Amino acid sequence: MAPSAPFIGDQRGPFDLALKGGSVVLPDGTVETTVYVKNGTIAAIGGQADAARTIDCTGLTILPGVIDTQVHFREPGAEENENLESGSRAAVLGGVTGVFEMPNTKPTTSTPEAVADKLARAKGRMWCEHAFYVGATVDNADQCGELEKLPGTAGIKVFMGSSTGSLLVSEDSMLERVLKSGRRRVAIHAEDETRLKERMGERIEGDPSSHPVWRDDETALRATTRVLHLARKTGRRVHVLHITTPAELALIAQHRDVASCEVTPQHLTLAGEEAYARLGTFAQMNPPIRSGAHRDGLWHWVSQGLPDVIGSDHAPHSKEAKARTYPASPSGMPGVQTLLPLMLNHVAHHRLTLRRLVDLTSAGPQRLFGLVRKGRIAVGYDADFTIVDLKAQWTIKEEWLASRCGWSPFTGNTITGRPVGTIIRGNQVMWEGTLADQAIGEPFRFDATDRPAD
Repeated sequence: MAPSAPFIGDQRGPFDLALKGGSVVLPDGTVETTVYVKNGTIAAIGGQADAARTIDCTGLTILPGVIDTQVHFREPGAEENENLESGSRAAVLGGVTGVFEMPNTKPTTSTPEAVADKLARAKGRMWCEHAFYVGATVDNADQCGELEKLPGTAGIKVFMGSSTGSLLVSEDSMLERVLKSGRRRVAIHAEDETRLKERMGERIEGDPSSHPVWRDDETALRATTRVLHLARKTGRRVHVLHITTPAELALIAQHRDVASCEVTPQHLTLAGEEAYARLGTFAQMNPPIRSGAHRDGLWHWVSQGLPDVIGSDHAPHSKEAKARTYPASPSGMPGVQTLLPLMLNHVAHHRLTLRRLVDLTSAGPQRLFGLVRKGRIAVGYDADFTIVDLKAQWTIKEEWLASRCGWSPFTGNTITGRPVGTIIRGNQVMWEGTLADQAIGEPFRFDATDRPAD
């Protein structure tokens, strides 16, 4: 650990808040120091000054605010499983300061009116910062360039494999139209719809372990190959979500100028040989949980620096729905609240460094998507912090979970590393499992929507 940092930044006190004595993960290293906040912004790092409020962080580690770039909060249309309030409450209890929410709601988030509706629903109800993806459809393909400019949007999302309602862009000609319309990075669910239809007979009733046989490696690799070809053809950057096969990562490594990618804690933690036997349909998600060899292959590529971000793909369904006999059971599992605890446990077991985790959960999202004043602890940035106890051993219990679905595939797991506090723009939103009096989340700002096009 480096010595205490000298005083950097705005030295005009008094400050609103001081985080004192913690190990602060700065862009160039971890330093035991004090971070000062003024007007919701990081005002100074190091030194000694007066502050209206001080939080003693001795023995704790202060990370830049964790950003989960893929969640499904189900509102509108399926609020019995989740809504913007409950999903964001789960996020901040898990140390997450911001989320990108997906468009496969009912109705779909595929028009300016639908985006405006979500932003209105979020106001005063969402606990964390937020942005909403716009879903590409056959009807709006040529308007995506305008839709991606809407304030509060994370960009365009494409489902190449079966999804909700009209959110399916399975043909290359239509996908090419989407990629030609706009400039921002396009998020892709890469599963090949034609192959999924051809292989439906591989599903075995009552056997969820047949799920990754149906949605096999080739289904994912074929779609990723197609989208990389079109990204190269159109000169458009793409972001391939929830990668599950090492072969896809090896392919993306050859196209880093046009492609970024995401992995999930679930695919880095669960192995199909054990998960389906223990969890049954509660392990079912798209793309699927695959073998231990697949999981180990993903970790190899994490060590190579390839995945850019971690996203939870938080996709809750009720216990009753998940308990249906496969394949009538829905795909998806909650994950926003357990994203950081699971990854801290991987840090504790030396599968990745803390610096690499910060890159995957804070700096990476900022870098890929052009977030304004987020993603690092630096003077002038928003005072978003995730405060953790790296040594705490604890057990994930159902009563800790805030998602409306009320379950997690990781309930009962004893892990090392616990989120202690969540601070957003200098506001203490969560501390030791207790929430603030009110939700203060605001829409993320992006370079692409704050500035006029060239």
